Amino acid sequence: MYWNEYYECMDHNELEKIQLERFKATLERVYHNVKPYRELMQKENLRPEDINTLKDLEKLPFMKKQFLRDNYPYGLFATPMEEVVRIHSSSGTSGKPTVVGYTRNDINNWSEMVARSFTMAGVQKHDIIHNSYGYGLFTGGMGIHYGAEKLGASIVPVSGGNTKRQVMLMNDYQCSVLACTPSYALYLAEEMKNEGYKPEDSKLKCGIFGAEPWSENMRSEIEAKLGITALDIYGMSELMGPGVAMECKQKNGLHVAEDHFIIETIDPKTGEVLPYGEEGEIVFTSLTKEAFPIIRYRTGDISRIYTEKCACGRTHYRLARIEGRSDDMLIIRGVNVYPSQIEHELLSLDGIEPHYQLVVSKQGVLDTLEVQVEVSRKIAAYAASSLSSLSNHIRKKLESSLGISVFITLMEPGTIARSEGKANRIIKKVS
Repeated sequence: MYWNEYYECMDHNELEKIQLERFKATLERVYHNVKPYRELMQKENLRPEDINTLKDLEKLPFMKKQFLRDNYPYGLFATPMEEVVRIHSSSGTSGKPTVVGYTRNDINNWSEMVARSFTMAGVQKHDIIHNSYGYGLFTGGMGIHYGAEKLGASIVPVSGGNTKRQVMLMNDYQCSVLACTPSYALYLAEEMKNEGYKPEDSKLKCGIFGAEPWSENMRSEIEAKLGITALDIYGMSELMGPGVAMECKQKNGLHVAEDHFIIETIDPKTGEVLPYGEEGEIVFTSLTKEAFPIIRYRTGDISRIYTEKCACGRTHYRLARIEGRSDDMLIIRGVNVYPSQIEHELLSLDGIEPHYQLVVSKQGVLDTLEVQVEVSRKIAAYAASSLSSLSNHIRKKLESSLGISVFITLMEPGTIARSEGKANRIIKKVS
């Protein structure tokens, strides 16, 4: 097991001293080596010497995704390119991709963070990890891969796609750990059932799932269908990749690697820093990143921070399950709705499968929400009156929970497209 007890169980007052020391060094380097961020600070009449406490962090301007895109590709790198040993980037589906670089030391730190994450999940050297995260410019595949090797476990670099073959390999290779998105875990479970595999036939014992918000009810669904313990991992390319935070077996929030990052929660509308425990947008500042440091990066993820010591003994602050993204939030007739809220309610109901899509369209000047959800094969054979009753039951359940009117469309089993990466839950129809 890869257990860094010195940092992971450190008294938080001592940890904050290390954070301040590392942050001041990072800010000096960013100010002198990253011209665009230096110009941001100068607009606020700030210099590194104005930051003397962790509270002073609030004086500094935020980094947003557009700022990263505006300085594409290498404008925010803090080291010469000859020191950069790897480059990853986001998909760039809504413009230029965000580009991140890593020095050799960055890769070592990242690998350790992921190895720690595996240890929180109880993964050991004798385990065989089936890695279905995508390899390539996306950080998921290689982040998990290097962390597994740091731990000393065996890694099977399957990547995404060819699900039927993945099921065969996962069982033939006797893999004990599954790493992928939660939506793909459900797809794998469905394919395993189709191929005649039963959970008790598998060697799988746990899953490391991330890259998309998922509900507590989806956790229960995955655990029941695969016969495993399902745990949440957090990260994004701009921060480092997977391993920035990880859930331990207590399942009570994701431990942030606070010796490498400072975490804040802000009001997404005003930017005001919120007290710990209040829900808001999560903001990260890096402490050890060399090639691509980030200062107060607005992630767009909505969550809250727990500060109490965990029963596992770790003292690092914990990130609550991500409720959704500020840019994924739907505003339906003035009410804020996250897909994960709908997922949580759907997966508490009998007779439906954990596959759904949300269709947003206009009715006059107002948005309407249609929830398309698959029924189980058993329910699909029922009479129309029974299906109508099920649809009304789902509608009333969602309307009571969300406080808005919704339309329910029951879909035949297997008709909603399955995802081999991040699930695309929202369809917006243009009128």
